[in-house]
This record gives sequence, structure tokens and C-alpha cells, in this order.
Amino acid sequence: MGFARTCSVALVGVEGVVVEVQADLEPGVAAFTLVGLPDKSLTESKDRVRAAVVNSGGEWPQKKLTVGLSPASVPKGGSGFDLAVACAVLGAAERIDPRVLADIVMIGELGLDGRVRPVRGVLPAVLAAADAGYEQVVVPDCTAAEAALVPGISVLGVRSLRQLIAVLTDEPVPVEEPDEPGRPDPLLAGLCVPGTGVGAGLSGGFDDAHALDLADVVGQVSARTAVEVAAAGAHHLFLQGPPGAGKTMLAERLPAILPRLTREESLEVTAVHSVAGMLPPGKPLVDVAPYCAPHHSATMQSLVGGGKGLARPGAVSLAHRGVLFLDEAPEFSSQTLDSLRQPLEAGHVVIARSAGVVRLPAKFLMVLAANPCPCGRHTLLGDGCECPASAVRRYQARLSGPLLDRIDLKVEVEPVTRSELSGYGTRGDSTQTVADRVRTARERAAARLADTGWRTNSEVPGHALRTRWPADPGALDAAEVDLERGFLTARGLDRVLRVAWTIADLAGRDRPCALDVGLALQLRTGVPRGVPMAIGALA
Repeated sequence: MGFARTCSVALVGVEGVVVEVQADLEPGVAAFTLVGLPDKSLTESKDRVRAAVVNSGGEWPQKKLTVGLSPASVPKGGSGFDLAVACAVLGAAERIDPRVLADIVMIGELGLDGRVRPVRGVLPAVLAAADAGYEQVVVPDCTAAEAALVPGISVLGVRSLRQLIAVLTDEPVPVEEPDEPGRPDPLLAGLCVPGTGVGAGLSGGFDDAHALDLADVVGQVSARTAVEVAAAGAHHLFLQGPPGAGKTMLAERLPAILPRLTREESLEVTAVHSVAGMLPPGKPLVDVAPYCAPHHSATMQSLVGGGKGLARPGAVSLAHRGVLFLDEAPEFSSQTLDSLRQPLEAGHVVIARSAGVVRLPAKFLMVLAANPCPCGRHTLLGDGCECPASAVRRYQARLSGPLLDRIDLKVEVEPVTRSELSGYGTRGDSTQTVADRVRTARERAAARLADTGWRTNSEVPGHALRTRWPADPGALDAAEVDLERGFLTARGLDRVLRVAWTIADLAGRDRPCALDVGLALQLRTGVPRGVPMAIGALA
């Protein structure tokens, strides 16, 4: 009887669980049994592993073979267990010393010819192995750079099962013949899901060379101010205006003025995109804010996450630490929009399925864009709108009150005039200039919140803002009057105070004054307060 064990990782959402892969050989009729709650793709690994071992020059044991995946209560799926299963079988057959395999975590799919193919989710899998105390991992060669992002762990990248066997048995490592120059590497096919990337509305700051300049947006002083405040404090933004006024242009330029992600944030974002199969080619670490813009026909499952078995990340998780842009927001189904309430408040989404409960990160900056009516001309001068008043009310009511109450900034985007479009008016600041101001404001907020668990003004509870960091005396008088009149809710008052702190950070003040609160009220309610809309005018 022969026995060997090694380890692999099962992914539950974007979190990994270390799985012990055990192989047992006993005399009897040749058979291969795989136990431990595998799914269909994992059950098929029996044929892949057998063919890979034989085509790699090994001898398949003609005995009763049982492979167990422990813990058996955790659902396991995907082809990433192939490499661990093959090595455990070879260890039980004494082709490899079982003692060498015991403390190694192996992740990878096997082709029938023995080549090691990449799988999605290598980064969260290696993170789970490191957290469990393992120091050595074996991954496909083309994902070794992604695995090496985890500190304190030794990574071995292999291109074939023959190479791994040679390394583990101290034999000469064979050299795999490279692919013909100019031909695409078939091994990279396992890293991407068909139909993802730009087609799924995921793009944005992955490439600085294609960053859009905020100076291209003409006019729109109030909307540009709102975008800058939203970036500086991570406040949600609602842009309403007629078609062609520049709502989409503003949203697309928002990721470029956000600060670069910290190391911790980069690992979080990269883990989500690795599981979803959306990592940019040749860029194992995402260090800039992602941008996700799903179509208005998207289902609730594609937005918040879902799918068969264990839930997969949706648009809110793909936009983690970045921007989620919902263009034509009233065209989304009401159920889909209202499903955003929980992640907007909690910063994560919890999805319960029959196979288990998954917790996915979803701390994003949401931007909504909407027309004022079905035809889009309701606010234009000249009374060009032909929609009945009832149709206008129904269209605007598609965005529920509880959802709008969670949005800090609501701005009316006015049509661009001929003089502005012709270049006679003054152009706004460039993306680089605004990004520098946003970074400075974020640094001021980070210094103030250094001894807390919060990072931006939008995360600070209202009670802490009122007691620990109070505004100037009398600065909140106008906001409290609006609260008494019913124009603001208690949540709305807290959000006005958060926005006022962001405006104060942008203006370089130690705490908000009446002008900052007035601009915050103006940005939230849309009612003019006699306050200049430009941040520079408040300094």
C-alpha cells in the first residue's frame, strides 16, 4: 500500500481554503476514485491527470487508486487541482518521495500532453497558502509573477509536469521547446474569460498612456467641481442633464484623478480581477483605480455577483477601490438598482447560495448619470420637451428615494453653449492639476484619520464628525434648518458634513466653515446657496 499527500487551494469567492490532496494505492482492480465534494470540472481531472502522467514519461499505477480532497465539506471546483493530484499519485507510487510533497502547495491545470496550464485566482490562492503558514508554492510559469506578489513565500513556476518531477526528484530538468515566434501562447487562454474586458464594461486606468484629460470637458464648472470633490473624499455622485452635455465624459475621466492604489489595495483589486479572469495581459498587479461601466440591461446577478454554485464577482466587486459608472441609470431595473444599497453602506456584498455563502469586497465610488425625462430635453430652454408631466415623474421616480439618499453629490449638468464649444471660454484644469489637488486633500484626510480605521471622509460616521472633529461654530446652521424643514434626512445631514470636510481639505482649511457647508448643501440639494462653485474661490 502506498500513500502520499500534498496541498492545493479551493477558492470560495475571493478567499482561499487550503485543501489537502491525499492519494492512496491498494491492491485490487485498477480504478480511480475521486472523493471530497468535487464538481464536474474537477471530476474530469481523472482523465486529464492519467493522460498527463503517461505522456510525461511516467507509469500509471495499475492498482485501486483513491484520491481524497480534505476538508470534504468545502465545495471544490475548477481544474486548478490537477497538478496536486498528479504529484500525490506519483508520490503514492513512489516515483516522488512523499516527504518532499507534504509541505508544498500546488496550483495548476494539466494538459493531456503534460503541459501545465494557468488557472484564474492564483493570487488569492497563494495569499491563502501564505496565511496558512506554507512557504513553497508551485504554479504555472506564466502566472509566477502574479504569485510572487505575495511576500515571504517561495514560488516555483513550471511549464510541464516533466519539469516538476525532475525538480522534486533532483534529476536534470528538461528544457521545454519554446513556441514558434509570433504565434500566440495557448497556455495564456486559461487566464481570461471569453467576453470580458472592454466588452463587459471594465476598462479605465489600466494604461496611463490612454488616460483621458479632464481639460477636454468644456464648461461644466459645477460638474467639474463635483467630480473633484467626489474623487477627494470618495463620495458618490449623481449627474443629471440632457444628452450630449458631457456626463459620460466626466465619469470616464474620474479614475485618472483618483490616487494610485496602495500596496494593500492593489492586492485586493488584483485578487478580485484574478478570480474573474480580467487581469490585463502582462500586468500581474493592478495599481490604479479600476473603472467598470455595465450596460443598463445588466441583471442583478451580473451587477452584485452570482452564478451557478458559488457566486462569482459582479460589477460592484470589479469596481472595488475604483469607479462604478451606471449610465442611463433610470433604464436599469428597480430591483437591480436597489440591490446596491447594501454594498454602498457596508463596502462589501454577501451572497448566499445553496453551495455556500460568499463575501465579496465592494468598496467603490458610484457615479449615476441620467436624463431629466425620456426625451432628455425637459430642462432645455425653449420648452423643447414633449413628454407629459406624468411621464417625467414616472421616469425620475425610477431612482428610489433610499438609493438617492445614499448619494452625496447631485449636480445638474447644463448644455454646453456655442462659445464654450468654440473655445472662446476659459478651459478647466487638466487631469494632472486636479489629480495633484485630490492627492493633497487625501493626504490631509489620511493624516487626520491616522489613528482610526478610516481612510477617506466618506467613511467617517456622522457622530465622530460632530464630536471628534467639529466644524466652525455656526457653520451647520443652514444644514440644520434644512433638516428641520424636511429637506434633509439625518443621513443626509451626516453626508453634507462629510462633503464639507472634503471641501475644507481641498481648500487647505483645518476644519469646515460656513462656505464649505454651503457648497456641500448646494452640491447635494442642487438649490443655489450663493456660494462660488469653484474650489479655488473658497480658499
